[in-house]
Amino acid sequence: MYLIDTDVLSALRRPDSNPEIVGWISGRRAADLYLSVVTVGEIERGIARQRSRDPAFADRLGVWLDNLLRLYADRILPVDTPVARRWGRLTGEHGHGSPDLLIAATALEHGLTVVTRNVRHFEPAGVAVLDPSAHPYMP
Repeated sequence: MYLIDTDVLSALRRPDSNPEIVGWISGRRAADLYLSVVTVGEIERGIARQRSRDPAFADRLGVWLDNLLRLYADRILPVDTPVARRWGRLTGEHGHGSPDLLIAATALEHGLTVVTRNVRHFEPAGVAVLDPSAHPYMP
């Protein structure tokens, strides 16, 4: 089972999406794909940043996020006490408390593989990582 990182979701949103990512996601059962509340927060932050620059684009992103929240409604994982404790250990070991470490802690606590193109952000945390853009697309 898989925890989808923000960068992969963002790539899927674009009309010129990477065919390898589209193919990889399309080949998985929805029940095996999860999001972190941290990813929801990262997307919301991006929408807020766009609001002053391009309100129409921010509105489209908001609709996209609302659709994601409906699609993943029962598969959005919280930062609960075990995740927070794992994150605390990871930040102590790695010297920073990035959102990626919260996502890594979530994946580690739930036995999930992080699906991301930012492999180098996650590998040091000891979490299983998969880059879907590195897998050939077979239609």
